[in-house]
Amino acid sequence: MASCFICDKQSDPGFDPVGGDELAVVSHVLPGAPGRGPGPVYLGHLVIEPRRHAPGLADITDAEGAAIGTWAARVSRALRAAGAEHVYSMVAGHQVDHLHQHLIPRYPGTPREYWWPPRMDEWSGAKLGGVDEITQVVRGLRAHLQADGR
Repeated sequence: MASCFICDKQSDPGFDPVGGDELAVVSHVLPGAPGRGPGPVYLGHLVIEPRRHAPGLADITDAEGAAIGTWAARVSRALRAAGAEHVYSMVAGHQVDHLHQHLIPRYPGTPREYWWPPRMDEWSGAKLGGVDEITQVVRGLRAHLQADGR
């Protein structure tokens, strides 16, 4: 198999996910990821990926699908607890040949014309940040997940 960005990311000793289990992992989108520039990213933009390399939805097992769905629900609750009024979910698969489900929060005050990704980060008031801000968001999400304990 050719190199896979997601498989490589998950096997990096410095990889620090928001959460996960033996089947799926949740992480925050970082500056410089495929399809992204080096600048700030939309805070709270998470991806859920199977740990095993699987190109698309049809390639995951039922157990992996259940794990991805469970993590989507759990981190969506954590995003809402952190201030999101809505969480969008989508699987596009255009940039990387490894299934990854995007979870993108919409924060209060976001004008309606920016409600649907990928336009949310185009609004001048969008919550954007770099590594330091992402670290703070991830800490808050982890704390909620730990308190949730499901």
